Amino acid sequence: MREYLPIMIAAGLICLFSLGFTLAFALVKNKKEGMGFDRHMKDSYLFSRLIRYAKPHWKLFILALVIMVVSIAYELLSPLIIKQFQSLIQEEFQMPDIYFLVLGYASLLLVSLGCTYIQSIILQKIGQKILSALRQDTFAHIETLSHEQLNNIPVGTLVTRVTNDTNAISMMFTNTFVNMVKNAMIVVGVLAAMLMLNVSLTLMVLCFVPFVLLFTVIFRKFSRMTHRAVKDGYTAVNTYLSENLSGMKITQVFNREEEKLQDFLKRSQQVKKAKWNQIFVFGIFRPMVYMLFISCTLCLFYFSGRAVISGKPVMGQVIDSAIVAAFYIYVNRFFNPIQNLAEQFNMIQSALASAEKIFTILDKVPDVVDEPDAMELPKIRGDIEFKDVWFAYNPGEWVLKGVSFRVEAGQTVAFVGATGSGKTTILSLICRNYDIQKGQILIDGIDIRR
Repeated sequence: MREYLPIMIAAGLICLFSLGFTLAFALVKNKKEGMGFDRHMKDSYLFSRLIRYAKPHWKLFILALVIMVVSIAYELLSPLIIKQFQSLIQEEFQMPDIYFLVLGYASLLLVSLGCTYIQSIILQKIGQKILSALRQDTFAHIETLSHEQLNNIPVGTLVTRVTNDTNAISMMFTNTFVNMVKNAMIVVGVLAAMLMLNVSLTLMVLCFVPFVLLFTVIFRKFSRMTHRAVKDGYTAVNTYLSENLSGMKITQVFNREEEKLQDFLKRSQQVKKAKWNQIFVFGIFRPMVYMLFISCTLCLFYFSGRAVISGKPVMGQVIDSAIVAAFYIYVNRFFNPIQNLAEQFNMIQSALASAEKIFTILDKVPDVVDEPDAMELPKIRGDIEFKDVWFAYNPGEWVLKGVSFRVEAGQTVAFVGATGSGKTTILSLICRNYDIQKGQILIDGIDIRR
């Protein structure tokens, strides 16, 4: 029993951590509204809308995937070459045999590096095209929003949507998504290679997979929460900067520099706290996966070492030092993509959080729209007529009540009244920056809605 003590200690630690994370996940899930899990759009819905921007470039994506398949040949075949090295040095060998293996290993590495470079170039071109299209759509839609809608959205928020948020989505297409597919293929390929080498050692490695899946599911929830907090923090800072930099003269006139500085520091501290939470969550997950890798390696060396020393077959298969060397590399190749998948999932959560914010803007229906039978006037004379016009910026708070007047083309008219009596409002309504609630406004006898 004592000889299995290291394995039992490792298993106990893994189970203890799993229990703790599961308990934390259950507690947070019960309070998800308060903890920032209030996603308004499902991941599947966001993906379906983002895919529309990728569809025009599907041929380049397929090319990148084909090149990626070639590049992962190094990850799958190099351990077999190492195994061949190990088998060769245990016997009498000729130097040409060594040269042949070295040449094969070097060729495989060069092909993999070349494919990776070409793939990166292709994906960067695709990402820039998607980024440009998304920014154009977002900016064009912002231009269609009414003055009232734009007044309700801080300028800094719109700037963040068009710049930072679109960048996060571009990163998902240029780097994250394809690399996730690559890492998933490596995991499957490594698993198949291990099964071909030795079934019993592969089954031992698979014992750790449920814990990896458990940690990944838990990490997914906490990662989503922290990414939303970081995005909201950056939006708050950009909004505050946009509003206060444009109004800096007013701040200086009323000597409010220190007050504004403290407000800015407060928002910056909120971003700092959100980033620390994000680092903390990721800083726990990656070491946990690494702990599983070390535990798996420990079990591999322990059980395979005992099998090599005793010379007894395991599940009908003989284990030698060459298989152990290849398996050690495969275990490393198996867990490295899983850790990379976690990082890439981190980026995907960032991209989805950004996509949700962008689509929230794109889904805003303009308040001021033309009638279906709207026309382009060939020539405008300039007759203006208000017929019993009622207007309010806020429901029930009427600024204009039953206003009627007529201004002939070429006539000069002055609107005189106290501040807030509606002079600027009348000009805004003529320009149709806002829609009236009742009545009619005519230009050359035609309703401005048409």
